[in-house]
Amino acid sequence: MGFARTCSVALVGVEGVVVEVQADLEPGVAAFTLVGLPDKSLSESRDRVRAAVVNSGAEWPQKKLTVGLSPASVPKAGSGYDLAVASAVLGAAERIDPRVLTDIVMIGELGLDGRVRPVRGILPAVLAAADAGFEQVVVPECAAAEASLVPGVSVLGVRTLRQLIAVLADEPVPQEEPDEPDRPDPLAAGLRVPGGMHAVGAAQPDHGHDLADVVGQLSARTAVEVAAAGGHHLFLEGPPGAGKTMLAERLPAILPRLGRQESLEVTAVHSVAGLLPPGKPLIDTAPYCAPHHSATMQALVGGGPGIARPGAVSLAHRGVLFLDETPEFSSHVLDALRQPLEAGHVVIARSAGVVRFPAKFLMVLAANPCPCGRFSQQGDLCECPPSAIRRYQARLSGPLLDRVDLRVEVDRVTRAELSGRGARGESTATVAARVRAARERAGARLADTPWRSNSEVPGRELRHRWPAAPGAMDEAERSLERGVLTARGLDRVLRVAWTVADLAGHDRPDATDVALALQLRTGVPRGVPMAVGARA
Repeated sequence: MGFARTCSVALVGVEGVVVEVQADLEPGVAAFTLVGLPDKSLSESRDRVRAAVVNSGAEWPQKKLTVGLSPASVPKAGSGYDLAVASAVLGAAERIDPRVLTDIVMIGELGLDGRVRPVRGILPAVLAAADAGFEQVVVPECAAAEASLVPGVSVLGVRTLRQLIAVLADEPVPQEEPDEPDRPDPLAAGLRVPGGMHAVGAAQPDHGHDLADVVGQLSARTAVEVAAAGGHHLFLEGPPGAGKTMLAERLPAILPRLGRQESLEVTAVHSVAGLLPPGKPLIDTAPYCAPHHSATMQALVGGGPGIARPGAVSLAHRGVLFLDETPEFSSHVLDALRQPLEAGHVVIARSAGVVRFPAKFLMVLAANPCPCGRFSQQGDLCECPPSAIRRYQARLSGPLLDRVDLRVEVDRVTRAELSGRGARGESTATVAARVRAARERAGARLADTPWRSNSEVPGRELRHRWPAAPGAMDEAERSLERGVLTARGLDRVLRVAWTVADLAGHDRPDATDVALALQLRTGVPRGVPMAVGARA
């Protein structure tokens, strides 16, 4: 009788649970039994593992084989357990010393020829292994850089099962042809890749979007800058071709670069979704996600059949979620955004369990003023009947819009603005520097609190700990009494006022800062300059 055990990781959302993979060999009719709540793809690992072991030159044990996945109460899915199952079987057959396998976590799919294939969720799986106290993990060679982002973990990247057997049995490591001829061979460097920042790939590429490309639109540019500085949600309304999409696409470039912990959070979500950019294991810039208006609720919020997958709100975590043609989205889909907007995460309940994905994003909504897009106060171009305009605008519910801090009308670009020379606005670099300085001021003020941006601070805390200057909120409070603002809206005006003050370098919001915040909230002109940078 032979017994061996090693470990792998089961992912529940972006959180991992270490799974002990046990293999037991007993005399009897040759059979392979896999227990421990495996799904269909995991049950098929019996055939993949057997073929991979035989084609790697090892002998398959002709005995009664039972492989158990513990804890048995946790559902297991996917092909990422193949490597651990094969190693445990070879340990039970004494091809590998079972004692070597005990403290190693193995993640990877096996091809029938013994090659080790990548799987989704390498980073969160290695993070879970590190949290459980493991210091050694084995992953596919192409995922070694991603796994090495976790500090304090020694990563072994292998191309084939033959190489893994040779390393664990202390035998000469065979050279295997890489899947890509130009891929460097980590086996030549002793196989082990120490974890740490040195394994991080190059920064994400710049797509060449510059705010200076946007013609005119002073109010909208100001709103974009305020949204980036304070993390405030934004609603852009205007005719087609006015620049709404251009402004939204340039918003991520003026957001500060992600910190170490934020980068790991974002990378973990994209790793689970299988959307990490090739050759760049760490995402260190704000992501940008713009789903089509035909997207289903599962595509936007997350879910789907089988294992719940992250949706657009989670793929935009720590970045920008842009909903173009917002009124064309299903009302049920838009209403599903309320929970992540308030909580910063998404909870998806399924019969197999509950999955939680992070979803702390900056939302940008864009809409036309009417179905044809040509409605204006003059009404000389629009041919839509008033009832059609009302129905179109009513598709955005009041509770959703009440959670949006900034609402700006994007005007039609004039011929003079398009042909004018020297009328270019500030560049992305200039605005990004101002946004970064404002974030630093807010960060210093909120240093001893659980919040990091003005949009996260509860209204009660703002009113009591960081009030505006005396008399500065009088006009906003009168708007509350007239019903123009809700109580939530009044708190959001104060949040935006603090962001405007941070951009202008003020110690606390004054009446001018509050007036600009109120104008950005309601769209009603207050006679204040819109260029925040000019007031600094």
